[in-house]
Amino acid sequence: MHPAYNLMIWAWLGVAIWVAIVIALNRKTHPKALFALFMVELWERFSYYGMRAILVLYMTSTLIKGGFGFDDARAFGTYAAYGALVYLTPILGGYFADKMMGFRKAIIWGSILMALGQFTLFLDNQLTFYIGLALLVVGNGFFKPNISSMIGKFYRNGDPRRDGAFTIFYMGINIGAFLTPLTCGAIGEIEGWRYGFLAAGIGMVLGLLIYILAQSQGWLTTDVDETGEPMAAGASRPIGIVPAEAATTSTFGIPNTLMPYLASALMVALSWILIKNDTIVDYLLAIIASGIIIYILVLSNKYDKVARQRIWVILLLLLFTTVFWTFFELAGSALNLFTDRNVNRSLFGLEIPTTFFQSVNPLFIMIFAPIFSFLWISLSNAGKEPSAPYKFGIGLLLLGAGFLVLNVGKATAVAGLVPAIFLVLLYLLHTLGELTISPVGLSLVTKLAPGHIVAFLMGTWFLSSSIAHQAGKHIAKLTTIDETKIVAGANFQGCYNEPTIKKAMDGGTFIVDGKGLEGSLIDSGFVAKLNTMTGDSVPRYFAGKIQVQELKQKAEAMAIESVRNDELSKSYINFLTNDSRFAANEAPVVPKAEAAKIYETSLTGGVVNCLKNDSLLLSLGVFRLLGFVAIGCGLLLFLLGPVVSRWMHGIK
Repeated sequence: MHPAYNLMIWAWLGVAIWVAIVIALNRKTHPKALFALFMVELWERFSYYGMRAILVLYMTSTLIKGGFGFDDARAFGTYAAYGALVYLTPILGGYFADKMMGFRKAIIWGSILMALGQFTLFLDNQLTFYIGLALLVVGNGFFKPNISSMIGKFYRNGDPRRDGAFTIFYMGINIGAFLTPLTCGAIGEIEGWRYGFLAAGIGMVLGLLIYILAQSQGWLTTDVDETGEPMAAGASRPIGIVPAEAATTSTFGIPNTLMPYLASALMVALSWILIKNDTIVDYLLAIIASGIIIYILVLSNKYDKVARQRIWVILLLLLFTTVFWTFFELAGSALNLFTDRNVNRSLFGLEIPTTFFQSVNPLFIMIFAPIFSFLWISLSNAGKEPSAPYKFGIGLLLLGAGFLVLNVGKATAVAGLVPAIFLVLLYLLHTLGELTISPVGLSLVTKLAPGHIVAFLMGTWFLSSSIAHQAGKHIAKLTTIDETKIVAGANFQGCYNEPTIKKAMDGGTFIVDGKGLEGSLIDSGFVAKLNTMTGDSVPRYFAGKIQVQELKQKAEAMAIESVRNDELSKSYINFLTNDSRFAANEAPVVPKAEAAKIYETSLTGGVVNCLKNDSLLLSLGVFRLLGFVAIGCGLLLFLLGPVVSRWMHGIK
């Protein structure tokens, strides 16, 4: 068994024990529905973060490694458009649930779409890839806003159990986020990316089955009426059923009971187009965001001075929270690739899978969230709790410090690889920053917004996450590698010391369109050029090839011939070498560990190692700039703190 699976098993065992303890301690305090919805959300987050952990790695991996071989910029664009739309579609999903479907059908429909999306990604081809992402986007739109809305329906106004219920529910989110990189990520990296999507899809199906079970057992009922007041003794009502008016109303002549499903097909098609053409999303979000901000500013003039200034505070902090999430969400794109390419992931003789580092943030949240909750309460009781602008400022300072800590690791980097401890420290600081901004911001909107536009301003607040994903694309692209420029650069020229190959590269002009650096090194024309330059009658350079034993055995076990042939083609590694043993038509079959060593010491391996050094310097330069910008924003908030605090008129 792969060592990563041992860690995965221990993580699942620990979580299972912890969940059992939480349920046992709270089962007499909260209704059964809470624990059912807790498990449903856990599995949905397992599905979502499972896909998120491997998406960029899958797109940028070579065909041999089971990916699409997308360049970094294309992968970042696709990831950004997907993330942006995930935070936009809940607006429509919430509308359909309120007016036409009810929570129950919306959650079930969303779960089905997301499971179909994961299984479509499992098909592992570019034709269905974008369809799978579109299904996930639309499914999330129906699922996410409605399951959260159900939680509050079980508790009356002022019920002291309400905050505890949402804390337990939030725990489900983070447990799912913690487990999924250790599971879907490990399976994807070890067995093949497509199997990571399959695992995520199975997780979504499990969540759906738990929800259907809870519904069939009658747990989704409450003794609280629509206004949040207790019903008469012994009375109860079902939560989330189809609104009564939906059966007798229509939209554009289409019955409202049918409209959400027809709209879903249109939304999937539109999402498919937008994800595939991600630049359109830039303009779409710019128009939406500008329109909403202008509308809110005009709307604020209709209120008195106190309400107007409180709305201004929401808008001002919205700008800073957008900066925070733009930088923070690089964890799934630029930081994910940085981890794969420029972090030494060896620990105690084992190589930690790249995706495992995606579990660090939710693990730290589970550890530190209770501490922060206790901290704010203690400071409040002592009359020393800082107001929101100062909390936001602290969060931005911690965010910036995380990027700068990663730069400290440059001094200890070897062969273009930074020790993993510096990446863990980055995630620690970013998580602490998240805990000073995310829950504070959500609470602040509910306190500052005028009563009848709370939901609208909360939706606007969530829009920042959508904008952040799309804006992050442009920052992530700053870390993309232009191989031609790197090969021509002074750093590479000083690093690589094989004179014949360096001369033949001709400042990067040798790179063949579509083949990239590694593919161009084994191009027949380049190999012939190298051998001509040596002047020897006997060839000195070869396009070598080896076959990985474990991948060969796995492929041969496939029952379907087309799948078997596809997997066999991925079991070969090609590289430039001066060892004629690897130039034979019949590639030597070697164990995976030996194959990695052969590649590392080959001529291609030497080029790639020098490329990693330049890649490291490029990425760290971008991260350093982000660190200073984040710290600058934090300091600016400290300067604005007195004014912003006055505009809040007593609300902290």
